[in-house]
Amino acid sequence: MIAYFSGMANHPSPSHPLRDSIDLMDGNWYAGRPHDDWTWMRHNAPVYYDPNSDVWAVAKYDDILTVSRDPATYSSYKAPRPKGDPLPMMISMDDPDHLNRRKLVNKGFTPKRVRDKLDQIDALCDMIIDRVCEKGECDFVWDIAAPLPLLLIGDMLGFPRESFDDLLEWSDDLIRGTTTTGSPEASEKAMLAGLAFREFQMGVIADRRANPGGDDLVSILCEAEVDGDRLDDESIVQESLLILIGGDETSRHVITGGMQALMEFPDERERLQADLHGGIEVAVEEMLRWVTPIKNMARTTMTDVSIRDQTIPEGSDIIMLYPSGNRDEEHFVDPFRFDVTRDPNHHMAFGFGTHFCLGASLARLELKEMFTKVLTRLPDIEMRVPQSELPWRNSNFITGVEEMPVKFTPTAKVGASG
Repeated sequence: MIAYFSGMANHPSPSHPLRDSIDLMDGNWYAGRPHDDWTWMRHNAPVYYDPNSDVWAVAKYDDILTVSRDPATYSSYKAPRPKGDPLPMMISMDDPDHLNRRKLVNKGFTPKRVRDKLDQIDALCDMIIDRVCEKGECDFVWDIAAPLPLLLIGDMLGFPRESFDDLLEWSDDLIRGTTTTGSPEASEKAMLAGLAFREFQMGVIADRRANPGGDDLVSILCEAEVDGDRLDDESIVQESLLILIGGDETSRHVITGGMQALMEFPDERERLQADLHGGIEVAVEEMLRWVTPIKNMARTTMTDVSIRDQTIPEGSDIIMLYPSGNRDEEHFVDPFRFDVTRDPNHHMAFGFGTHFCLGASLARLELKEMFTKVLTRLPDIEMRVPQSELPWRNSNFITGVEEMPVKFTPTAKVGASG
């Protein structure tokens, strides 16, 4: 799905200091949670050129906003990855093409459709916890965090439940293929996953076109029309893949990382549990800020531009470092403190501007319901291994904990079914 090239352009000569530990395309760098490097960048080189990767980055909140809100200067046509080819989906488009495509896809994410998912999400959370609650232990990532977004997005797309194991594997393989530190096997698996998903989805689309009138997202995408425009089959494949990966991977990591933070900071967890229903919405925003699962998005400069004291040549790849923006001391008081009562909390976990996350409302609803269920039904959940031993994915795009063994006092099932 996503191609990279190894050749380097003629390197600019930035007027900022360099830091040997920074490598903007190295998945291992992101997996190491390099907040020391991001803090150094904000203070010393907020607009940073990395000669290792021939990529620019903005590290401060205000500069990320500038890039996000000016698509005429900072184009998405090669997004979301630097050194990548344009993708046939709206994430890789500028307006008006992006807006026209978004209007079509947005028909599946109206406020009413999201609100109507509450009962389903509630039932799915109970079903997921029922699978482990009597055991007294589980892998939080794969037993609790991963199933909810996959089940929900898969159901919304109208995919059969028997396909969900394949969908999870395809989604995971595609994201793993975005790291330059991955093995050739990972790149091959990503390519095969993209082909397998396309074949699967073309079959689903053919069924929906033969049997119109359904209420699932694929049916809506097949039938949606704005100003006479409709999506062809290939566009539906690409947009449904974007919905699957965007809804599955990101929510999984925020559920995992949010729970990890609550266990790491027990005082904050106690504050939340003392007023769970009153405080969960504010706490979820802090989890989103704290985790920031998408580590960066890329843009391409359409002309020579100047940000602060740096001149960035036309045609350069520039990435917005969202985790750094979410720790910017100029916008967040005590930004390295996990605070479940932080309000207001204008984090950038969902991006800004025309490409603001289409599924933000759905993700917030998932997080609110899952954490309410977990903290109510498994109230003494705790880590079985030290935090330092948790394995992290080495992706330069979306990264988080890969396994998180937890334990809790066994509790009874509630008998929910999904």
